[in-house]
Amino acid sequence: MSLASKITLGLACLTSAGIIGYVHYKQQLDREKLHDGVLRDVERQQRRKAENLYTLQQQIDFTKELKKTQTLDDIKNVT
Repeated sequence: MSLASKITLGLACLTSAGIIGYVHYKQQLDREKLHDGVLRDVERQQRRKAENLYTLQQQIDFTKELKKTQTLDDIKNVT
């Protein structure tokens, strides 16, 4: 085998190994990005749940105050 063919074969093998290595690296990076997306979605859902619970509690408090006010108005109207 001539020196030129050995060099060509070596460069082809190195190029192939580099491409394969890059593809595996890129796939791993993409998987990590997808996993980060899932974590962000879970955090967003938890945040929305907390906001909804806060809003619900505010509505419950407002309803109690409204009923209290209506009861006092009813008592005043009766007497």
